[in-house]
Amino acid sequence: MITKEQVKRIAKLARLGLKEKEIGKFQKELSSILDYIEKLKEVDVSGVKPTSHSIEIENVMRADETEKPKTQKSELLELAPETKEGYLKVKSILK
Repeated sequence: MITKEQVKRIAKLARLGLKEKEIGKFQKELSSILDYIEKLKEVDVSGVKPTSHSIEIENVMRADETEKPKTQKSELLELAPETKEGYLKVKSILK
């Protein structure tokens, strides 16, 4: 069983402020968790293939396709109040 001092140390590392009655509660809960982990260590997994996911996940990729622009560059430049060398010209916002 985990001691109250160990619970206090864990709480300090996790930057948790625990009251005295909470320490007893967490002492029981942490002990229960550690007991469960010890039980898991006893399970024979020698024939089980290691996995990184519980289910088989496969990325479904699609081909990148470009779309033709709906508006031509020349049409957009005609609408602009000012252009320079084929680009939109805007006022500078930086000094």
